[in-house]
Amino acid sequence: MSKGKIGAIVVSVVLVFYFAIMGQRAWILVREPDLIPRLMGAALFVLPIIGAWTLIVELMFGARTEKLARILGAEGGLPVDDLPRTPGGRIIREAADEEFGKYQAEAEAAPEDWRSWFRLSCAYDACGDRKRARSTMRKAISLYQAGVKQAS
Repeated sequence: MSKGKIGAIVVSVVLVFYFAIMGQRAWILVREPDLIPRLMGAALFVLPIIGAWTLIVELMFGARTEKLARILGAEGGLPVDDLPRTPGGRIIREAADEEFGKYQAEAEAAPEDWRSWFRLSCAYDACGDRKRARSTMRKAISLYQAGVKQAS
């Protein structure tokens, strides 16, 4: 099991524990006779629900991304990670920017292929643009899921 998975499991367990404690505190406050503690208790019920929903969405995103990476890896289609790095292990941005155009052109040439969007997402990530990397990966996931639905 990778360090990333172990970290995700640890954070998830801690969050679930936190949600349980917040639920208990919320229940105590909701049972108070005064209005202010009741409102605070209601808010404490809502926040863990939002947090749990966010946790589930992020875990599903990670699982789907990992699934696509396994499929692409089995096909031999994962981008090669040979970009130069700093002594600290970070990818040198200029080198990533040079490679980016290749993956962008591939996605533009095959806009319905989830594989090209997956690789473009990896290129965005290498360039340090996490927001676009996640957005592009969501597109790859939706294209993959649409292809699976059409095949069945």
